[in-house]
Amino acid sequence: MKVIVAGAGPVGLTAALTLHRLGADVTVLEAGDELATQSRASTFHPPSLEMLAELGVLDALLAQGLVSPRFQYRERGGGVIAELDLSLLAGDTPYPFRVQCEQSKLTRILLPLLPPGTVRFGQRVGAVEQDAGGVTVLARDTFRGDWLIGADGANSAVRRSLFGDAFEGMTYPDRFLVGSTDEDLAALLPGIAEVNYLFDPVEWLVVLRTPDHWRVLLPTPPDTPDEVELARLPQRLLGVADPGRPWRVAHTTLYRVHQRVAESFRVGRVLLAGDAAHINNPLGGMGMNSGIHDAVLLARAVAAGDDDAVTATAAARRRVARDYVQKTTHGNWEKLRSGGASAYAGELRALAADPVAARAYLLRSSMIASLREVSA
Repeated sequence: MKVIVAGAGPVGLTAALTLHRLGADVTVLEAGDELATQSRASTFHPPSLEMLAELGVLDALLAQGLVSPRFQYRERGGGVIAELDLSLLAGDTPYPFRVQCEQSKLTRILLPLLPPGTVRFGQRVGAVEQDAGGVTVLARDTFRGDWLIGADGANSAVRRSLFGDAFEGMTYPDRFLVGSTDEDLAALLPGIAEVNYLFDPVEWLVVLRTPDHWRVLLPTPPDTPDEVELARLPQRLLGVADPGRPWRVAHTTLYRVHQRVAESFRVGRVLLAGDAAHINNPLGGMGMNSGIHDAVLLARAVAAGDDDAVTATAAARRRVARDYVQKTTHGNWEKLRSGGASAYAGELRALAADPVAARAYLLRSSMIASLREVSA
């Protein structure tokens, strides 16, 4: 069996390694000349850790990442409203924690485990053609396979070959501005966890730690010039915590945020996974994780040679994206922008104090429930 994978990000390379381990002949087409270096996603949830452990790459990820057993809801300028501890999931997963690690570190772990020459750099997908015998992919060169998995990101050429510009969903009114810093936020905000959601009547924010930096995510007006927002970032950061001088900022990212799901994750011999199939806001860290789940489950179905299983798996993954990931991440956004902690403080404190309710909440926020509740 010959499978072509478009995209050498964490989703594409996870699909490729899964297929390779199951005996498929895999070729990965990557538009860039090398693996991407951008930080992008940085949270790995327990089900993803389980899948990566089965692939034999979890130890290497743990060696480069930060184990994060807890996350917090906080009041900006105040204390902790509630802290949730993933150790409550010890009976549900061997990995009752998150791992904070940039996705670019995972791709560099995965790449050497594939046979030399598997990843073909500088091969941007231009067109996809199908017939009864398989799929032809036109890039810089022409490739032929039994299946194609499109994992080539939010602007997927594979998805466009199937549906044109159609990508159902919406765009958020705010942009997200992320500043990465090597400031010691644990000292500036005592007791802070590795992942924190801060309520504020005027300006909510998210603060999370990666091995290399702390990141601060701030909502930003949709239509102001980029240079204006970047220029006022230093003052906004001083409003988060004041070290008595301007923050050291390593890099910034300003981007629009969307919630969208492709019409179908399977058309003939072509499958979609990750951002090529669905995109969502980053609140909750579900985008890359759901993409990894797509990759592993679709790759297993393809390798098994069961056409009905491929169809059922693609349909199930779309239900997860639409009914689980989209609803959860949008709910997180609505809660944070609701005008401060007052509406939710009591609810969150009660949740943290009730182990049964907290476990149920953590099963959903950790994405364990997405694999249990929505099956093929």
